[in-house]
Amino acid sequence: MIDYTQLYAGIQHTPALRSWLTTLPQQVADGLNPSRWGDMADWREALENLPDINASTYSLKDEVRIGAASDATAEQLATLEAELRKLHPWRKGPWTLFDIFIDTEWRSDWKWDRVAPHLHDLKDRLVLDVGCGSGYHCWRQFGAGARRVIGIDPSAKFVAQFYALKKYLGLEKPVDVLPLGIEALPPALRAFDTTLSMGVLYHRRSPLDHLRELRDTLRPGGQLLLETLVIEGGAGECLVPEGRYAKMRNVWFFPTTATLESWLRKSGFTDVKTVDVDQTSTDEQRSTDWMRFESLTDFLDPNDPSKTIEGHPAPLRATLTATAT
Repeated sequence: MIDYTQLYAGIQHTPALRSWLTTLPQQVADGLNPSRWGDMADWREALENLPDINASTYSLKDEVRIGAASDATAEQLATLEAELRKLHPWRKGPWTLFDIFIDTEWRSDWKWDRVAPHLHDLKDRLVLDVGCGSGYHCWRQFGAGARRVIGIDPSAKFVAQFYALKKYLGLEKPVDVLPLGIEALPPALRAFDTTLSMGVLYHRRSPLDHLRELRDTLRPGGQLLLETLVIEGGAGECLVPEGRYAKMRNVWFFPTTATLESWLRKSGFTDVKTVDVDQTSTDEQRSTDWMRFESLTDFLDPNDPSKTIEGHPAPLRATLTATAT
């Protein structure tokens, strides 16, 4: 069921991306290799067991809603929910499939409502979503008019979750999630009209290298939308946690917005703007029946929620936009 034939054909007819075909199929095969993912066979089995249901309608503009309960039998709905739950945990969403509500850890629709007003009109644009998870924002970008959306995220489980949705939204639709990191893209590709990187920068050992990689995905004049954790303070200030941050491993740099703006200018961007700063709440990120592990409440100091459990400032997220030179 995980099949990129349609994507490869689309890339073949997109001159700016065509060179990627020399490496992409093998990169995808490596990214989905069962030797890397012990549960890959189980995820594929869950996808194969999803019932065949024709969605009478779908919505991507204001939410991701697929079909209605009346499109399926009670038995099909029970099977659908059971197989979807085998792909636990569901991090990004929410999703509604045939009136089954997948209440994900993150209210990604809230983030979309914050960032979408700052995107250039997506109509007919070629969009790259870096660190896209299971593709929630990819579908919202397509719903906003993008002609093709390519999401990349190294986790094969996110790919399985994405295909569980795409089965019912339509395998022919030009929206894809690849099991890759940004380093898999050809260098200096300069192909996309819009690139989004949300919740990635603080996981990069070298943030300036990541910003340069993002610049190199964009055509000259293309728009970057960057969302990441920041701290309050002035130009030149940055938090570098020695251990974990909010129980997260692999975290490196938390700049102020002024510092981040400077990094973007140094990395080949103009028109750099901080367009939103938002304190993450326990209503936006929390444990649910579809994500039963620890979440934000467990990552904050129980006696002072303005701090993480380690004593760092609690998560503050900023959104910036910039234009590639």
